Amino acid sequence: MSPCPVGLLLQVIGNKWKVLIIRDLLTGTKRFGMLKKSVGCSQKVLTDNLRMLEEDRLITRKVYAEVPPKVEYALSKTGHSLKPVLDAMAAWGEKYRKTLIK
Repeated sequence: MSPCPVGLLLQVIGNKWKVLIIRDLLTGTKRFGMLKKSVGCSQKVLTDNLRMLEEDRLITRKVYAEVPPKVEYALSKTGHSLKPVLDAMAAWGEKYRKTLIK
């Protein structure tokens, strides 16, 4: 575990797939297929990142006893606490994009 708070944050959400998954779950619960389509990564990459986010307690996974199996992912309370961080990242990205266009 990183002793630096910024380092710890990057350790937990430090790749683009995790950030995009969290972004999508901020709007509500999603099934695997919906996340795969909106995030745009392979099934393996999505599965690996969902497992890591669940292990870090940022998301919850609910499995329904159905055939075929139905699995839903949602942000935990801790995951929802990242909203201001992602909002700040989005605002910075928008400002930066405007400097590139000029």
